[in-house]
Formats: sequence, structure tokens, C-alpha cells
Amino acid sequence: MKNPLANLMQQAQNMQENLKKAQEELAATQIAAESGGGLIKLTLNGKREILSLRIDDSLLTDDKEVLEDLIIAALNDGMRKVSKLKEEKLSGLAGGFELPAGLKLPF
Repeated sequence: MKNPLANLMQQAQNMQENLKKAQEELAATQIAAESGGGLIKLTLNGKREILSLRIDDSLLTDDKEVLEDLIIAALNDGMRKVSKLKEEKLSGLAGGFELPAGLKLPF
């Protein structure tokens, strides 16, 4: 019979490897977000870094506050999408471990 501690350590190592791989995949993933019906578009990665920002020319003549609100809305849309993607990607990584209620995996 295999040592239960050795089995547990192997599972932990596998989980750590899978987590690292998932983090690398997430960092390389690009997520599109927008607001104002596409007048503001941005792209960010899984590390929540903004890669690009596009502002429709029609907004450049609008009120500054409107432009600021639309940029904030697009950023919030992107952050929600990244959070959802991370939750989906990392949800199965416990690999048989029973994590305590409320404990979340890194990032």
C-alpha cells in the first residue's frame, strides 16, 4: 500500500504544476471589453494589464465627463471578464483536494 503522505504530496505537486500552467495561460489570454455601444474598446490580458485602448473619434467632441465615464465603464467590463475567466479556469484545479469553504486559489 502506498504511503498516504506521499500520495498527498504528489497531489499537491500536481496541483501546483497545474496552477502554474493555468496562470501562464491566463497571462497570455487577451480579453476584449467595451462601453458606449463600442465607442470605447479596450483589450487587456489575464494579469489585468491594459494592452490597447480605442476611443471613437465622435467622442472627442463630447463632454470630458462622458468620455471619462465610458472609459471607466469599459475598464470595469474588462475587469469583470478577467475575474470570470480566472474563476472558470481555476475552479477545477483543486484536483481532489477539499478546500475549506471560502478559500480561493491565488489571484
